[in-house]
Amino acid sequence: MNKVSRRRMMGLITVGGLAAPVVARAQSGPDRNISSFTMQRWQDHFDELGLGAIVADTGSRALHFWSGDGETYRTYPTSVPISEELTKRGYTEIVRKKEGPSWTPTASMMERFPHYRPMGPGPDNPLGTHAMYLSWPAYLIHGTHDTRKIGRLSSDGCIGLYNEKIEELFGMCPVGTQVRII
Repeated sequence: MNKVSRRRMMGLITVGGLAAPVVARAQSGPDRNISSFTMQRWQDHFDELGLGAIVADTGSRALHFWSGDGETYRTYPTSVPISEELTKRGYTEIVRKKEGPSWTPTASMMERFPHYRPMGPGPDNPLGTHAMYLSWPAYLIHGTHDTRKIGRLSSDGCIGLYNEKIEELFGMCPVGTQVRII
């Protein structure tokens, strides 16, 4: 029978006690930068794949993509709208794509942040390096230079991805790709 010394037991308790607050902080709070992906099937959202399909799951903060031929499936962590009022759900599609997008704040943004000004492409642009415009005015799937936003409630309505991930998705999604935001 192994005996555990008092010194060893105190060491284990101390290490466990020090780790507990870190673990608790990582698992709590609305600002945690984590995505707990919920698996999705395209068949649960669309009648056919068409040119391709995207399901942006605001609950699990993940975007799911299926290619039109069904050969490619990808899941990406995303940023999602900061409030229910800014979250639009339903069916739409990609109507335009732009590499190096310009950004213009919406009227509601200007009401809340009167200092905002339109911005051309570049490292300070909130749309990142690539943008895919949806059929709903002012709603996009785009990149971000601020990587702290991914996995968080941080957007004004759009779905944001890491720049390298939106570049990959941008290359796979033709205009006409169907999108559902849930």
